[in-house]
Parts: sequence; C-alpha cells; structure tokens
Amino acid sequence: MPRLKARGEAFEILWEYKRGDLDIGEAYDLIYDEITKSYGNTRSLPGRRKVKHKKRKLSAWNKFVKANSKKPRFRFANGKLKLKKMGVAFRRTPAGRKKK
Repeated sequence: MPRLKARGEAFEILWEYKRGDLDIGEAYDLIYDEITKSYGNTRSLPGRRKVKHKKRKLSAWNKFVKANSKKPRFRFANGKLKLKKMGVAFRRTPAGRKKK
C-alpha cells in the first residue's frame, strides 16, 4: 500500500503546483522523492532494470569483413573498403560458397 500513499502525495503536490505555490522544478523534485521513498530505493523503480540481451551471432559475411577490413588489399587510399573485391574473395571461401 505504500505506492497508493505516494500517489496521493503526488496529486497533492500537483495541486499545489496548479495553485502556483510551487514551480515545476520543485514539484518534480518532491514527486520524485515521494516515489523513491515508496519503492525503498531508486534501483527498484520500474523501468530502471537493465536487461542483458544476448548478442546476435555474426553472419559468415560479417565475420569475413571484420577479419579482413584492415588489410590493405581491401582498402582504397582514402580509407574506404573495396566491397566488390571483398565479395569476390568471400565467395572463394568455403563459407561464401555454401548455399542454404
């Protein structure tokens, strides 16, 4: 039930803001304090949890590009990648020849 008390307190603070007794910054701070008190600490607020997502597995092409992007034969002088040449080289690898 502490959340309902915080909700009531928040509405009272909003009424004070509407009457002009508080400015928006003070009202925000007071409401934030009430909510954090009702939840115990800020780490347990909803939406504050960080969810670890599994990284997606790189495709064979992405692995090839990652491994060969620094090699001078796949680089132009201005630093851009020679993707057409990389594609030809990739199709010569076993992963590039493989079709589903």
